[in-house]
Amino acid sequence: MALPIVAANSPVRVQLEADQTYHWCRCGRSRSQPFCDGSHQGTGITPLAFTAKETGEAWLCRCKQTHNAPNCDGTHKRVPDDAVGKEFAL
Repeated sequence: MALPIVAANSPVRVQLEADQTYHWCRCGRSRSQPFCDGSHQGTGITPLAFTAKETGEAWLCRCKQTHNAPNCDGTHKRVPDDAVGKEFAL
């Protein structure tokens, strides 16, 4: 199985709609960050389906190292800048 690619070294603010299901990109290859666009095919990494509990703002992880997926937990602060765009795991 491939390692995830660090899509960015920061979270992204998104607006979510209550009861809507989203697919968060775990592989880092999607061009629709932080959401899946199917680019994971053949990597052995699958997206994370989640349903928003409420309508509003959320900060989603783009470093792919969070321990609270799909939400940012600050782990990106430990990801070196030169890891962006590359396969990486802490």
